[in-house]
Amino acid sequence: KQWYQRRVRGDKNVEVVVAPPTCYISTLVQHLSKTGVSVSAQNIHEYQKGAFTGEISASMVVDCGATYTILGHSERRHVFGEGNEQIGQKTATALAQGLTVIACIGEQLEERQAGKTMDVCISQLTAFKDNISDWSKVVIAYEPVWAIGTGKVATPEQAQEVHAKIRNWLSENVSSDVAGSVRIIYGGSVNAGNCGDLSLQRDIDGFLVGGASLKLDFIQIINCQQ
Repeated sequence: KQWYQRRVRGDKNVEVVVAPPTCYISTLVQHLSKTGVSVSAQNIHEYQKGAFTGEISASMVVDCGATYTILGHSERRHVFGEGNEQIGQKTATALAQGLTVIACIGEQLEERQAGKTMDVCISQLTAFKDNISDWSKVVIAYEPVWAIGTGKVATPEQAQEVHAKIRNWLSENVSSDVAGSVRIIYGGSVNAGNCGDLSLQRDIDGFLVGGASLKLDFIQIINCQQ
C-alpha cells in the first residue's frame, strides 16, 4: 500500500480497480483500504442460490468486499463457452446486488477481417443493455480478442473508431445522456509504451489492463494522463 501511494499521483479523475482471483479478494480489500483503489471479481455466477459447486455468487463477492465484477471477458466467452444470454443474466444479478459491472465486448481476428467488428460488438452490447437497470453502475470495456496477450495492439485510430461507434450506438439505442456519461475503456495489450497515445483519443476513457498490471508499467499507465 505504501509503495503504491508513493508512486501514484493523486488525481480525482482517475479511478483504479484491481481484479484478483476470487480467493484473494478479501486480502486485497484489506491491504488496499484507504488507498482509493477498488477491488473487482473476475466473474460471478448468474444465479444467486442453488447447487452450483465451485461457483461464486454476486452476494459472496460483495461479502468479500468487492464492489465491481468483470463480465463477458473474452476468455469466459471463448474458453468457457459463455454466450450472450448467460452473460446478460449475470449482469442483471450483479447489478441487483449492487456491484458495478465491467462489461466486456470485442471481436476475434477472423471477425475483424470479415468486416464484422460492429456486428459482433452490437450483439454483445444488446445482451448487456437488455439486462441493465442502472447505467451509472456500468463500464464498457472494448477488448479486441486478437490483441489480448498477443503483443498486438489496435492502433489508437482503430480503437477510437470502434469506441466512437459504441458511443453512437448507445446514443441511438439507450439515450444521449448514457452515451455521454458511460465510460468506455480499451483492453488489448495495453502497456507503458502505448497508453499515452491511446489515452489521447476522444472516446477512450481508460484501460482494462492485463499482463502489464503485474509490472511497474501499471503505475505509468495509471499516471499516463498527468
